Amino acid sequence: MVSLDHIRGQFPILEREVHGQKLVYLDSAASSQKPQVVLDAMATAYTRSYANVHRGLHTLSEESTDAYENTRKKVQGLINAPSHDEVVFTSGATMSLNIIARSWGGANLTAGDEILISVADHHANIVPWQMIAQEKGAIIKAAPVNPDGSVSLEVITSMITDRTRVVAMPHVSNVLGTVYPVEDIAKAAHAKGAVFVLDGCQGVVHMPVDVQAIDCDFYVFSGHKLYGPSGIGVLWGKMALLEDMPPFLGGGDMIDRVSIESSTYAPPPQRFEAGTPPIVETIGLGAAIDFVQSIGMDSIRDHELELLNYAHQQLASVDGLEFIGTAPGKSGVVSFTLDCAHPHDISTIVDRKGVAIRAGHHCAQPLMDFMGLPSTARASVGVYTNRADIDALVGALGTVRKIFG
Repeated sequence: MVSLDHIRGQFPILEREVHGQKLVYLDSAASSQKPQVVLDAMATAYTRSYANVHRGLHTLSEESTDAYENTRKKVQGLINAPSHDEVVFTSGATMSLNIIARSWGGANLTAGDEILISVADHHANIVPWQMIAQEKGAIIKAAPVNPDGSVSLEVITSMITDRTRVVAMPHVSNVLGTVYPVEDIAKAAHAKGAVFVLDGCQGVVHMPVDVQAIDCDFYVFSGHKLYGPSGIGVLWGKMALLEDMPPFLGGGDMIDRVSIESSTYAPPPQRFEAGTPPIVETIGLGAAIDFVQSIGMDSIRDHELELLNYAHQQLASVDGLEFIGTAPGKSGVVSFTLDCAHPHDISTIVDRKGVAIRAGHHCAQPLMDFMGLPSTARASVGVYTNRADIDALVGALGTVRKIFG
């Protein structure tokens, strides 16, 4: 077991109380808390060197630009990208996926083309593909999951046809915790000439990621789940694909030359970063990457896997609790239902004990429909989670049973 209990003290919010109880934060899959180093980096950027990037020759602009662009190199190292010029900063994974669907999909999809997604995808990796499919006359297909939440590579492979142009999947399901066999899916997609898009929001925060080893074509994630600020995300794409994609937004900084009649565009990544970017948020993301790299993604993965195993053992003792998603090797989350209470009631009551969990469809309504569930309760772990947090949840669920019987 890898103990990261010493990390908790680096998160100021974990010192507060909720309803007179010490905060137990088990909602990291929705958004993680921020370590002091991230807060300090952002405060320093605002108070010492804030200025717009790329456009000024004065000291503050040069310092901001250096810090901003240095984060691009940190992302490159985090996911082992071949080049930092393949790293595009966006407002979040949702924007990243919309750019891919609109820019790549808009330029390459035609009527009758197929887009294969997963029934367990987050809405952010479903709706953008639906929108471009409706516009282009393409067809959406969804790969199922097994009753335990695992996925069948054989089924996914069988659904990739000569008409498949895009395979878009989660690296890790935000509801089930299922880790998809991404390297094998990439091979199957490429064998049919399709591009492979990975939603890495629940992947990059829990385990080492190597986009070259996976051989995906696009990988996206959000900073706010990686202990960084909201409003900043990443779109990584293979340079050959990025170079062929038209810009998604027009404006300053994404151009080469502008005249009244027409414009020419900058190369990637600037082509996809129109306007003033989220400067301080990007610097905060850089600090968050430094933070997780200092711990080590292998250590984070081992710590969280041990906690998930402990959570399953302890929660199994709660009468009437049913786990949703028990695939081997799962990561990040424990989703469940109780036979005596709706997930919304569960979340409300455990909150009175200071325990923060998520309840609802988790932006995965197709998965809920597929599994015949209106919603689930979900506890999710982070680098700061410990066994005492799990014990607090189990105790709070005991209160739910007392109230609802």
